[in-house]
Amino acid sequence: MFNFFKKIKSALSKTRSFLGSKLKALFGSPLTEEAYEKLEQLLYEADIGSSVTESLIADVKKFLKRYPQATPDEIIAQMEKHADEILSTPPHTSPKQGRPQVVLIVGINGSGKTTSIAKLASHYKAEGKKVLVAAADTFRAGAIDQLTLWADEVGVQIVKAQPGSDPSSVAFDALTAAVKREADVVLIDTAGRLHNKTDLMQELEKIQRVCSKVVPTSPHEVLLVLDATTGQNAVEQAKVFHQFTPLTGIILAKLDGSAKGGVVLPIYKELGVPIQWVGVGEKAEDLVPFDKKSYLSGLFENNS
Repeated sequence: MFNFFKKIKSALSKTRSFLGSKLKALFGSPLTEEAYEKLEQLLYEADIGSSVTESLIADVKKFLKRYPQATPDEIIAQMEKHADEILSTPPHTSPKQGRPQVVLIVGINGSGKTTSIAKLASHYKAEGKKVLVAAADTFRAGAIDQLTLWADEVGVQIVKAQPGSDPSSVAFDALTAAVKREADVVLIDTAGRLHNKTDLMQELEKIQRVCSKVVPTSPHEVLLVLDATTGQNAVEQAKVFHQFTPLTGIILAKLDGSAKGGVVLPIYKELGVPIQWVGVGEKAEDLVPFDKKSYLSGLFENNS
């Protein structure tokens, strides 16, 4: 856990160096209306989003009414406490259990989906589980080859078909093979198209129907991969996918390349979908379980 803490904290260094020092400087003087406007701008720029920004500012005003002599560190600590309360609200959805554990991975092209699947496969394999991946993103050029290379590198089995094949048939073959081979976890890659939402919705629904026929109650998890560097666009993507296929969790990729690490807060506040994993680097071991305490400490700590 300590290693995870260090990785998450390090991944947030860009956000922290941008946010923490500026907050401390801002709170060093009395908070006028102009200062609150600057605070609002700072939080927007860290991609904390309008709803959470309003909530944080209202809480700061309430706190300063009670403690007008509060130091900058105490105000920042109060902001961290309020953010903790947001992330402590019970999630709206939760994974189901089953064997094999069937995990549907969704996300737009370029979000880091394929790499995240490989990292997730590596994590489960390191736990001693038998993992199988399904290359059901049959539309994107190179997606099958890319996932095949990753599966070979990580050392897990893969089920695939020709490009352009029916994605649900790939899912069917993968789950049939997983049951026969007594796999513990099946990770199903899916096409990342948002420009045609009707096709996306129908495709995901069909895959889910097929999954439940082979392994009852599956898919047990639906994880959305989001690129942390896209900021508020990530929130909008999450809303679209959640509308079409209720999500049980989010993988936030590329957190180490973003100065917009605050996006975790609006995603959770608006959707109630927990961040389960964060990508903090290029290596297979650089996908780590999301830890609320590490995240908040990394986001609000004053020193970069």
